[in-house]
Amino acid sequence: MNRMRRILVGVAMGGSLLTGGVIGATIAGPLGASAASPSTTASTAASPSTGSGTFVPNENATHEAGESAAREAQENAGQFPTVP
Repeated sequence: MNRMRRILVGVAMGGSLLTGGVIGATIAGPLGASAASPSTTASTAASPSTGSGTFVPNENATHEAGESAAREAQENAGQFPTVP
């Protein structure tokens, strides 16, 4: 009787863990996927040399209009901008 009870408790614990995992994935899965996906405007403004290790400034006219002189100077020097 004692051994059967241990088996039943083990099966019940495994089933509850599996059920909790399925419920958690169902609830958190879409939230994590939507938070990780960028909007279409952000993906079009990305630099063309993604992952090359070198900085490529965004020379789009709408981006340049709202940029400070200090930021533009850093971009022209090939530095990653540290000022807004």
